[in-house]
Amino acid sequence: MPGRLIQSLLIANRGEIACRIIRTARALGVRTVAVYSDADRHALHVRMADEAVHIGPSPARESYLVGATIIAVAEATGAEAIHPGYGFLSENADFAQAVIDAGLIWVGPKPDSIRAMGLKDAAKKLMIAASVPVTPGYLGENQSPKKLKAEADAMHYPILIKAVAGGGGKGMRRVDAGQEFMGALDSCKREAASSFGDDRVILEKYILSPRHIEVQVFGDSHGNVVHLFERDCSLQRRHQKVIEEAPAPGMDAATREAVCAAAVRAAKAVNYEGAGTIEFIADASQGLRADRTWFMEMNTRLQVEHPVTEEITGVDLVEWQLRVASGEPLPKTQDELEINGHAIEARLYAEDPAKGFLPSVGRLDHFDLGDEGRIESGVEEGDAISPYYDPMIAKLIVHADNREDAITGLAGVLDGVEVWPVHTNAGFLFNALLHPEFGTAEIDTGFIGRELDELVPDPEPDEALWRAAAAVATAAEEEEPLAGLVGFRLNAPENASVVLGRGGEFRSVSLDEGEMAAVSGFRDEERVVVFYEGNTYAFDRSSRGSVGAAAGDGAIVAPMPGRVTAVEVKKGAKVTKGQRLLTLEAMKMEHGLVAPFDGVVAELRTKAGAQVGEGAVLARIKMKEDA
Repeated sequence: MPGRLIQSLLIANRGEIACRIIRTARALGVRTVAVYSDADRHALHVRMADEAVHIGPSPARESYLVGATIIAVAEATGAEAIHPGYGFLSENADFAQAVIDAGLIWVGPKPDSIRAMGLKDAAKKLMIAASVPVTPGYLGENQSPKKLKAEADAMHYPILIKAVAGGGGKGMRRVDAGQEFMGALDSCKREAASSFGDDRVILEKYILSPRHIEVQVFGDSHGNVVHLFERDCSLQRRHQKVIEEAPAPGMDAATREAVCAAAVRAAKAVNYEGAGTIEFIADASQGLRADRTWFMEMNTRLQVEHPVTEEITGVDLVEWQLRVASGEPLPKTQDELEINGHAIEARLYAEDPAKGFLPSVGRLDHFDLGDEGRIESGVEEGDAISPYYDPMIAKLIVHADNREDAITGLAGVLDGVEVWPVHTNAGFLFNALLHPEFGTAEIDTGFIGRELDELVPDPEPDEALWRAAAAVATAAEEEEPLAGLVGFRLNAPENASVVLGRGGEFRSVSLDEGEMAAVSGFRDEERVVVFYEGNTYAFDRSSRGSVGAAAGDGAIVAPMPGRVTAVEVKKGAKVTKGQRLLTLEAMKMEHGLVAPFDGVVAELRTKAGAQVGEGAVLARIKMKEDA
């Protein structure tokens, strides 16, 4: 007989997923316990939980990955169960077993199921036995280079070498010709040994037009297993998902039935309980067909992209996890589940596409994701993006009656993203959503790589954006500015002009010289910031009206957010070209800012210990002949 619902729950995770779990637990009346590292002492999930306990230093290996500490906290706080979320210890069978051995409830699949699906070669053999189609390839025990080369030659190139214990894109090499095989094999084995402690590999036929199709499955302790239909996660960058949607565009009912049935067989083959995802790779060169769709691997946890499945089925998957872990049967049978509309999710990351997607860290001085769609986030305005963890800020999800409306709706959400001074990929996501090939679903996992130059936004504003920034600079203040920032209306006086700058170039911008972009934004004493189509543009305000100085202006600008650790000159000091003026610490590295030419320090706008935003003018040097 099913037991009572879990009454107290420790979430062995952080950020967005911890907040997501807490919301459902709270709705069910379940007491929550959060854990946190030094870096997360003031994090949103800590503030939301009923109780929070410190578990160690900021690095994950000293906090969120220390299973013994997490179990001890659960016991000390009286938590009945542990939910691992995703990442960290969520697919660690030994941790799952330790939780159970401690007399606690593990909100996840049985350890044996995790182990069965943890090694790619063993998992594929299980799937073959369960009549689940697998990618053509070699799964043999003979790992001699000569044998592997012979198998690869027989498969015909291109092929894929994959580490048996691999994941996250590591231990994977594409080989296009026989003469490349040995070098790629050596490289793959070294990376696999370093990352996973296991250098064994399997070989797969490489699919030239691959679509990433995955099926959400759910099992209970009463022998029931259902699927909640498929997701398409083909938009990826370097094997990491960027945009996900459900259902998969272009999949007909017969193909859906065949692929989802194969996923249920896969879950039953390992006596699966809880939420899991069966990942398939499909050859989309002739459209989505069941006979061209093969098992790739199983993720034995809740996926990052689970909200799109929730949106089209009306199911709360976290609630299902808690009920199934409590011993209850699945809340719905297969016949009671159906697809309603279309949902798309975009992952908003703290990264700078214009700089090769480098992570962007720092305090979220301005943070507004709007109130449209579904927002899953682990931060609020005033929180900080830490360098210690995954840089995902939020997941933005829109559900609509059809795919076209879902695309339009999510593009509108991205257009309204306002984040400062941390950089985000919102503009990149906006461009990807509105790309014609995405609109017609002519996509595969190589889409972003092929179209990258077109998808990465121009970091420099056009003339319309300069005029919009000028309008923000001169617009009327609202009576009640939000969060201490100045609101505005685009109602500047006719023939007005304002001096604005970027990167040391200042210009006088007239508001009657043409169209302005429809932007949102704010201003303070030092700058004007405008937001447009997911992009952020910051402009310096000139208190002295210096116009047209361009490169010779001598502005010393912060290249990224950071802390000024040293100021090595004084106002009025003579300096020579290349002389260090200030030191900026950012992302655990020091960056020296030097004089661009011989001259005099005309302005000094900062001091040691000050936190500065990217683009902030810290000092200004006058040329020697003008001094």
